[in-house]
Amino acid sequence: MDTKQQTVDLLTAYYDHFNAGQTDQMLALMAEDVIHDINQGGCEIGVQAFREFFARMNRCYRETLSNRQLFVSDDGTRAAAEFVVHGTYLATDEGLPPAQGQTYQLPAGAFFAIENQRIKRVTMYYNLEQWLAQVVGP
Repeated sequence: MDTKQQTVDLLTAYYDHFNAGQTDQMLALMAEDVIHDINQGGCEIGVQAFREFFARMNRCYRETLSNRQLFVSDDGTRAAAEFVVHGTYLATDEGLPPAQGQTYQLPAGAFFAIENQRIKRVTMYYNLEQWLAQVVGP
């Protein structure tokens, strides 16, 4: 199997585990020193930091992704994903408006670096203002 297809399979598994709420299986696909660039936020390094991020996400949000499209470089070392996030805001996240079970739907994307068939970097992007408009309202 070529490296491009291996990367497609790796990211397909990553997102399938995300939709199934299988955080441990997602983390198993990452390099120990994975870099996580948080949307409009900081940068965290390491699987443990990613584990803590997902613990907060799972407490505050319930999300699934649809309409996923993957784009992978010929050598399989870089990739991008585009998808639609369908979510429910379950518990108030620090620095954000109060959660009251609001639902939201918005386009998002991610960029990846792949090394030794492990996810080495994840950079997330979505429109925070659009999310806030859906959660807070007009």
